[in-house]
Order: sequence, then structure tokens, then C-alpha cells
Amino acid sequence: MPNPNKNAAGLLAMVAAAGEYYDKTSITTEDVTNPKFQVWLKELMGAVTDFSSLSSYTVEDLALFGYSVGDGGQLLESDLLVNMGGIQTRWADPLVIVYPKYLTWFDFPFTIWMGPETSATEKNAALLFEKFLLTAPIQSAAAARGLRPANTEVALGSDSLFGKWKDQGALVIVPRTTRMRSPDRDTLRALLRWFDLNVKGR
Repeated sequence: MPNPNKNAAGLLAMVAAAGEYYDKTSITTEDVTNPKFQVWLKELMGAVTDFSSLSSYTVEDLALFGYSVGDGGQLLESDLLVNMGGIQTRWADPLVIVYPKYLTWFDFPFTIWMGPETSATEKNAALLFEKFLLTAPIQSAAAARGLRPANTEVALGSDSLFGKWKDQGALVIVPRTTRMRSPDRDTLRALLRWFDLNVKGR
């Protein structure tokens, strides 16, 4: 998994792990500071031999160095799909994508700030840019990078990365019933603090 201090995917991998441990889609600061959970998480994260040697994008490390980086990981779907061709050439047995029960999602929201700092012209420009980002051609370009489109007009067919790597486990439709809710800032800070004190320096 990526280093949580370098890539948010590493932090959200810990969130998904907490979902698995507690068998629920919402976690709190009390959950992540529970000593029993922390013992379990430390053992799980001990599988990563050296976080300091990993780049910000661990999937690229898998594609470049194969088994010497690791036997598997909890990684961003889009990163896996974009790098799958390179990964396949480095692994004697083909790498397979397995979706965990509890998933964390990056929605990459587009937010329009309205306040005394912004003018009506700036707000309207932001609305136009949002409209542009949601057009089918731009959403198709996002899908070509392994990102799931927000525009329902853009289908993930057999010619998409999802279709291309379906034999490796990529799913066109992923159930959202066990999607993790976004933890609050205090919970995320508690996870990062725990990582810095217990794992980072290994």
C-alpha cells in the first residue's frame, strides 16, 4: 500500500482495513484508537517491509520491479488499470484484482466556493468549467485513465480498461453496499498519527 504520508490511497487503505475489522461502513476516532484494533493494524501493515523506500505511487513500483516490491497490495483501481500492462510483464503469475468487501471511494469532487472572496463572474466560470468536465468526451478521457465516469452517458464497455482487464478481475460494476463513509478529520488525523508513531520509522 502507498505511504499514507505521500498518497491519500495509503490513508484510505487503513480506513478500508478498519471497515473490515469492525465489519461496518463507518468508523470513528474511538474505533481507530482502540488498542486491540491498533495491534491488528500493526500486524497487517507489518507486511510492508519498508515504507520509506516506496514512491508515492506504489503501483508503478509493482510495474517496474515486480515481486521484489511485494506479492500484492491494497491500491487504487485506476492506478492498477493504467499500469496493468507493465505489471503483467514483471510477474510470472498474472496479477489479479480482488475487490475487498469494504471499499473506499475517491469521488474527486468539484467544489464551487461561494463567499465574499468570489465574484459572480468567478462563480459562473466555475459552473461552466464543471459543465465542461461532465461532458461525455471529458468523462471518456477520465475512463481511459481508469477513473469511473460520473456521466451516465459514458459506458464502460469491453474496449475500456475495465473491459480489457476483466480477466484479471476488473469489474465494470462494483457494488456500493459496503462503501466506506468518509471519516471526519479527527479520525483521519488519529490514523496518520498512529502510522507516524508505530509504522513510519520501521
